[in-house]
Amino acid sequence: MTSENPQTTTIVKERTDLRPQEGDHERFSHYVPKAKLTEAMVMGTPVIALCGKVWVPSRNPDRFPVCPECKEIWETMRHDGPES
Repeated sequence: MTSENPQTTTIVKERTDLRPQEGDHERFSHYVPKAKLTEAMVMGTPVIALCGKVWVPSRNPDRFPVCPECKEIWETMRHDGPES
């Protein structure tokens, strides 16, 4: 009887974690289309804010200041539209 020695290979895969750490994004309320926010609150599905933050909304956004990135993007979007 022969015993085989299986070879093992170690694969090292580096990934850069692009998700924001617990910090600024968690301290702000973010801009999301109202219809998507309502659906997400009811269904428990994630939403994507203008700044790119992805989360499942569960807290009252009125308790937090507005995300400066979202606010800047929103202001740019409003001023880029047709003049009233």
